[in-house]
Amino acid sequence: MSTLLLAALTIFVLQALAAKEKPPKVTEDGLELKTETKRRLVYLKPDATFAQYARVAILDCYVEFSKSWLRDYNDSVRDPARKISEADLERARMDLSAQFRKIFSEELAAGGYQVSEGAAPDVLVLRPALVNIQVSAPDLMTAGRSTTYAESSGQMTLHLELWDSTTNTILARVLDAKADPDLYGQRTSSVTNRAAADRILKAWAMELHKKLDLARGKPASNSD
Repeated sequence: MSTLLLAALTIFVLQALAAKEKPPKVTEDGLELKTETKRRLVYLKPDATFAQYARVAILDCYVEFSKSWLRDYNDSVRDPARKISEADLERARMDLSAQFRKIFSEELAAGGYQVSEGAAPDVLVLRPALVNIQVSAPDLMTAGRSTTYAESSGQMTLHLELWDSTTNTILARVLDAKADPDLYGQRTSSVTNRAAADRILKAWAMELHKKLDLARGKPASNSD
């Protein structure tokens, strides 16, 4: 599945959840629903195992901001110079995609999982997307814009698929929505936006690291 289709599927599922529709117990590609909460869905391939994976290949992360958030923000801004442009969004997309790769690579490498570019029986492929992104501060993690006060820096949803690199078989799909901790009344800016995004990405990377360790029977990691 392409990253664009992956993101489209994420948005479709998010819309279904918003409409309070029950997610499918079994997906069209044969994955079974294992976890369902207000913010998280986890699907697994029946009898999938992860103990054999010692390396990971990380595909480019697709990034998409919430269209309703973008529309509402630009409608609320009178000064044309402060409206969010497509160039602003593209810079933010590139930054978040690069940060995803950096943070996941560093976290997994620290746990002994070599980042690989090729296919092999011990290589697990990560196909990520970050969607439904909403940012409280108007500068979108770029320099030179004003700051604001908000209850948080924002939120985003991870859609992560895990694939076997040699058989090109999907093993798992995770959708998880996260917001940064409540910062009500605090000043937000490009710096706080970046820090909040990094904290969320780090939490996801650490969780994947721990899940892989558990599947391989490794001792609990001390990573924090």
